[in-house]
Parts: sequence; C-alpha cells; structure tokens
Amino acid sequence: MEVFVDVFLPVVLYIVAIILLIVLIVVALRLLKILDKVDRLVDNIDDKVNTFNDAFAVMKRASDSISSITDSFVFSASALISKLFGKFRGNYKEEEDYE
Repeated sequence: MEVFVDVFLPVVLYIVAIILLIVLIVVALRLLKILDKVDRLVDNIDDKVNTFNDAFAVMKRASDSISSITDSFVFSASALISKLFGKFRGNYKEEEDYE
C-alpha cells in the first residue's frame, strides 16, 4: 500500500498540475484577446470624442465672449448707479452741513 501511495499520488499531482497549467495558458490567451478588443474599443471611443473638440472650442469662445460682454454691461451699470447714488449722497451731506 505504501508503494502505491508513493508512486500514484505524485503522478496524480503532476497530471493535475499539467492540466491546471494548460487551463491557465488558455485563460491567459483569451484574456489577451479580450484586452485587444477593449483597446480597439477605447481607441474608437477616443477618436469619436476627439471629433467634438472643435465644437467645444467654438462653444467655449462663444461663452467667453458673452461673459465678457455681460461683465462690461454689469460694470457700466454698476458705475452708473454708483454715480447716481454718489450725487444724491453728496447733496444730502451738503444739506446737513448747512444746518
């Protein structure tokens, strides 16, 4: 019985190890194919996203110009309101000084 265990178990372990190695090699090759497909998909998506860069640049320029126009309008309106209230405040202070 001892001889059977000494001979049979290592043979079984070697066969199982060889089968496991073959399975791992097949799985690794399939993973490489999947990674190649994913790489092509990512490249395709990257190309499609890059086609929108020009449109985004135009939208950015348009929003920047609208923002600058709006800023200048708000600055002008703020300056005008400050001048109006400054004149009223100046008149009010002058009236206080006379009393």
